[in-house]
Amino acid sequence: MNELTLTRPDDWHIHLRDGVALTTTVPHAARCFGRVIVMPNLTPPVTTTIEALAYRERILAALPNGHEFEPLMTLYLTDTTPPTEIARAKQSGHVAAVKLYPVGATTNAEAGVTDIKKTFATLAEMEQQGMPLLVHGETVGKDIDIFDRERLFMENELTLLVKQFPKLKIVFEHITTQAAVDFVTAAPDNVAATITAHHLLLNRNALLAGGIRPHHYCLPVLKRETDRQALLGAATGGNRKFFLGTDSAPHPKSAKEAACGCAGIYTAHAAIELYAQAFGSVGALDKLENFASCFGPGFYGLPVNSEKIVLQRTSWQVPEEYTLGKDKLIPLLAGNTVDWQLVT
Repeated sequence: MNELTLTRPDDWHIHLRDGVALTTTVPHAARCFGRVIVMPNLTPPVTTTIEALAYRERILAALPNGHEFEPLMTLYLTDTTPPTEIARAKQSGHVAAVKLYPVGATTNAEAGVTDIKKTFATLAEMEQQGMPLLVHGETVGKDIDIFDRERLFMENELTLLVKQFPKLKIVFEHITTQAAVDFVTAAPDNVAATITAHHLLLNRNALLAGGIRPHHYCLPVLKRETDRQALLGAATGGNRKFFLGTDSAPHPKSAKEAACGCAGIYTAHAAIELYAQAFGSVGALDKLENFASCFGPGFYGLPVNSEKIVLQRTSWQVPEEYTLGKDKLIPLLAGNTVDWQLVT
């Protein structure tokens, strides 16, 4: 297969950042995606509908002429998010979900949830309103091994949420392990998961073998090769519970290549091509359209996009860097080749 025509895909988990960064991230996302779920972990975080709508306008202002592109906004859940804010968000027509960050779990998670039970009244309103909960699924603590954080979250928090709110739509985001695949597969139909391109392409050797590679550091951290294979099996297996979410997360080069570098891998520059490379590696290109274009809208209750995109099997070299304000942004596979290229 040398050409691949797909229904235009959506990205159900992306970081666009704010300010001058939008002039890089928004065009990259809009080049292939029709809709994106925009993460709210700005500084300060997007905690109200008013803030989300203002952020949406800043995103649209950075959209190149001639592109149709819909940013679907999210609210940042805190211990004190009032249930009334959920109704307000639903009524806006532009806020699609609420994001749960356990406090301290990842970038700009300092204002995150300290105790999931403190949010139960708000989660009950979300269940009533049909507002999905997007979960960064890691339990954090000084004594918790970073490779166990996802498993412990499933055991201690996610199991409780699924039992307590049986009608609440929950997306277990950027899953990284065989255990997470098994959990979502066995869970009720209101539980789904996103899978990133970098977790399909890389295991933890890409981060640690031969030296520390800061541009491969993300949270949740890359796991074992057996986990990567399990994720590939889930993504290509035709189960509608698993769909595309890049978790593309731009950081300045200076912040990544630092004594205490930040977590995040940037993939928006070649997102659909990277997924095609992963699916092609196991002979499953025929499964890519459902994963990228159909299963996500189905879970969110939205129509699939009407447009098409075309990929060609053409090797091209990823730029060494992109501009990010006054700094540089190093993309995944910088200076290396990708086998597929978006042409239409």
